Amino acid sequence: MYLLELAGTDDAFAAYEAGSAASDVSIVGGGLATAGAITDRVSQLALTHRVSELVGTTDPTIDSAGEFLAETSFDRTGSVAVRARDVRSATGISTQAVERELGSLLVDRGFTVDLENPDHELRAVFAGPPSVTVGDAVGVTPRAEESICALGWLVDEPDRRFTERAPTDRPFFQPGSMDPTLARALVNVAGARPGATILDPMCGTGGLLIEAGLVGADALGADALPKMVHGTRENLTALVGDGFDVCRGDARRLPFRDDAVDAIVFDAPYGRQTKVTGDDLASLLGDALREAWRLAPRAVVVGDRSWDSVATDAGWTVGAHFERRVHRSLDRHVLVLERE
Repeated sequence: MYLLELAGTDDAFAAYEAGSAASDVSIVGGGLATAGAITDRVSQLALTHRVSELVGTTDPTIDSAGEFLAETSFDRTGSVAVRARDVRSATGISTQAVERELGSLLVDRGFTVDLENPDHELRAVFAGPPSVTVGDAVGVTPRAEESICALGWLVDEPDRRFTERAPTDRPFFQPGSMDPTLARALVNVAGARPGATILDPMCGTGGLLIEAGLVGADALGADALPKMVHGTRENLTALVGDGFDVCRGDARRLPFRDDAVDAIVFDAPYGRQTKVTGDDLASLLGDALREAWRLAPRAVVVGDRSWDSVATDAGWTVGAHFERRVHRSLDRHVLVLERE
């Protein structure tokens, strides 16, 4: 079993993304999940801070954590650092006291303390109850209703350098460009990985394709506007290098064969990004989703409203639907669509 420390506050979406690189994901506390197994793709996750080999869980007190650790056997030697965390300050635990107590117990068992470059890092993570109800509809299982302490040996810290790549720093930028963290999460959910081809049929400035390319997928893009096509090519050349192709095209009628790609992911027009509104926008999205159904078995769509009925009318099955607050006047809806 593995322990996942989730990023942000949207535990349902973070756990769902983690499911792209791990199996049997269960939310066990606010900002905390477990997984039955992991793959090397956990290092590419956007919404997981750390992955640890789970030692076990206890009540969220220093005494309970210490008693559990003292009674648990493990085949490790060398130097150690204990890192404690109170996720979202939910339990009020003194993390310094936790680190002192558990560190002392490990020294008694023969470890030496090295806070700079330890052979092993023991994570002691305290969390409150899950903040959301997560059911089968989103593909993860809720397991806890009370606060928890989870202990684990750190095995991976996903590379988060993508958070440093602001859209404004790209060679080509337009207002409304998607944040790299969300873009990375979306392409992971879509299935981006080495050997996969990911298509964005409304690629804009290429934010989704950048993240798809950086996790090893072949990035394929299309946009109706020539300046977006040229700008996306410029951004991909600068940030990805190769393994991509971008063309001018109408998302409703794309020049690709049936089943040409493994997955489609796109940010639907909304707000000030488009002059198309109301029924015209629904018609545009419906046609684009019917074309997507022809091209791939899976699609991930982001919009400023729920497009569930439009997606199902286009032949898709809605596998998951997340609503994420951006600011007071904007919620983003993320649909994960499957073709049966």
